[in-house]
Amino acid sequence: MRLACAKSTTLLALAGLLATAIVSLAMLVDVGSAPAKGAAKPIYWGAQVGPQFTGEQPPWDMKALTAFQKRARKGLSLLAFYEPFSNCGVESKKCELNGFPAVPMQEVREYGAIPFLSWSSATTDQDETHQPQFSLSKIIHGRFDKYIRAWAEASREWGHPYFLRFDWEMNGFWFPWNEGVNGNRPGEFVKAWQHVHDIFTKVGATNANWVWCPNIALIKRLKNFGGLYPGNRYVDWTCLDGFNWGDTQNSAGWQSFTHVFRTTYKEVTKIAPSKPMIIGETASDEKGGSKADWIRNAFSVIPRSFPKVRGVVWFDEDSQGMRWPIESSRSSERAFQKAIAHKLYKPNVYAHLEGPKIAPPG
Repeated sequence: MRLACAKSTTLLALAGLLATAIVSLAMLVDVGSAPAKGAAKPIYWGAQVGPQFTGEQPPWDMKALTAFQKRARKGLSLLAFYEPFSNCGVESKKCELNGFPAVPMQEVREYGAIPFLSWSSATTDQDETHQPQFSLSKIIHGRFDKYIRAWAEASREWGHPYFLRFDWEMNGFWFPWNEGVNGNRPGEFVKAWQHVHDIFTKVGATNANWVWCPNIALIKRLKNFGGLYPGNRYVDWTCLDGFNWGDTQNSAGWQSFTHVFRTTYKEVTKIAPSKPMIIGETASDEKGGSKADWIRNAFSVIPRSFPKVRGVVWFDEDSQGMRWPIESSRSSERAFQKAIAHKLYKPNVYAHLEGPKIAPPG
């Protein structure tokens, strides 16, 4: 298992806190935000592909990417995947630190996509929030400096531009790097982020494009964005994760892409108005409405009403019993094919992308 940790079912329960409010808005028409001025701009698009095709996820198995592309009928300009600081054995309890994944990164580049790597200060096969050996204070005070420096040096040696989504959904409480869990205190997330970033800067690993990616604010508790933003010097792109959970247990109900993202999008663009944004994870379930219509609406409304969004990653993985993949139904798959076929969504033409920094597609 190469994931840092799976999302807790806490997210689904959180959505339920909105159920009462959603009932009163059931007849609300999705009109979206005000259209952006000028012509719509190109957008990177991609996916995090699960193990449902070959038993392994890309880029660890690129055949899985080929299988997904046959479903989407278009090449991806982004490929998202995870790597935690370490993997720990369930029985032996022995942990091994993960090095910079140069070989899979190169495979992604040769395919023509830009790697979108989610790197987490955590380990696998342990409690999702209680990992005291990976507390933010340990990072701040140098416990992992040698490892981080070696990882950053390997990044520099690989030399090509990539997105680095470090410790995402930091405004939540389901990951061991979230403040308020794992012994983490207020203010430590920013200090930890800046500490890691400074090591990359010192060794010259400027090819990492730092992606700051909160979760959408399902409840008031998740709205402390300002106190978690490391500052413009430390962030290249902003990001948001959000899903339509549909008519599932404890869900807030069926919500369009605009309903899911618009409020938090406005908050983040106020905090970092000069930064381009990527949707780091999004998808819709099948229950409660038409997933095909949701997909058509989402890929239509993004360029019209969310002008800061210049990249989007579909979460094509079964998780928490939800039917996120585009292949969950034939109608959803066809809708995705048609939506992503639009020329605004860039294919895999980035095998020779130069850096160190990644600009929005043009």
